[in-house]
Amino acid sequence: MHALQHPPKPSPGDSVAVLSPSAGLPGLFPTPYELGLRRLTEEFGLVPVEYPTTRRTGASPEDRAADIHAAFADPAITAVFASIGGNDQIRVLPHLDRELIRANPKPFFGYSDNTNLLAFLWNLGIVGYHGASVMVQLGRPLGTAPVTADSLRAALFGSGPRALTAPDRIGAAIGDWADPATFTREPDLEAADPWTWHLPTRRVTGPTWGGNLETLSRLLEADREIRPAGDYEGCVLMLETSEEMPGAAEVHRMLSRMGERGLLRPFSALLMGRAQAWNFDRPYTAAQRAAFRAEQRAAVLRALAEHAPSLMTVFDVDLGHTDPQVVLPYGGTVTVDGPARRITVEY
Repeated sequence: MHALQHPPKPSPGDSVAVLSPSAGLPGLFPTPYELGLRRLTEEFGLVPVEYPTTRRTGASPEDRAADIHAAFADPAITAVFASIGGNDQIRVLPHLDRELIRANPKPFFGYSDNTNLLAFLWNLGIVGYHGASVMVQLGRPLGTAPVTADSLRAALFGSGPRALTAPDRIGAAIGDWADPATFTREPDLEAADPWTWHLPTRRVTGPTWGGNLETLSRLLEADREIRPAGDYEGCVLMLETSEEMPGAAEVHRMLSRMGERGLLRPFSALLMGRAQAWNFDRPYTAAQRAAFRAEQRAAVLRALAEHAPSLMTVFDVDLGHTDPQVVLPYGGTVTVDGPARRITVEY
């Protein structure tokens, strides 16, 4: 089993870095970004520290890598937050100094395109945290969702096991960050489907790995940060899809690519994130959202039948591009208890 360690955790009053390793969207949409900074301070007692490219759009991969190095090397910084995701963080990876980061392990929080950095840290033996971007979860209109805030607090300051629970209601639509009215009302919500269990016959425990499926597919194509399949033996796979809303056929293709590399069969369980099923170019109705998610579940099951037919799977876990979002350790220990229908996370 690949050796992984939790880096030291911050304490209230500590300084934390806020970076834009992918897209410098804080410069384009300051309202959710500054809301997120304020909540880091007022609700979590942390002191956010910006870096040169945090608000800069179009920053070079070299400059973004320099900010990552500065944040990890600074002894006054005790955790690192991504402002948001993007789509080209893979270009930053070749510029990162593995030994500098390995020698200065810190909790890193991000998801989506930040799967690149999470996988990079996993390969260095450093546990990261999948979730809690400053602009999306912390900058959420009228407040961070309580489930998200509780899990983030556990990730930042807590330890020990916590059982996950499915929410009663989830986000149904996304407000326009360019419209000030977005931040004056609660996001649209709808009733949440319960988790769906597939082959819940075993109780397994292992470190997590995975992240955003589209990002992992790009890493596979570039042959970066993906280890030999045997190194994931017994791990718990976490997967989720982004706001780009890949269709069922593309989800099947991406999973099939993983399967052909032997990257599905070694895992002991799969936690499949609740799919985002609404975007501005696809303003789906409730019935269309339900159909989209059902089609994605069917595509995942088809790929598993072809490549990992005995893999226990839990669908619609609230990780990734969903609201509320549970912040999960990336490389930390998770227990998936099929007979008890329970997921327990070690923070």
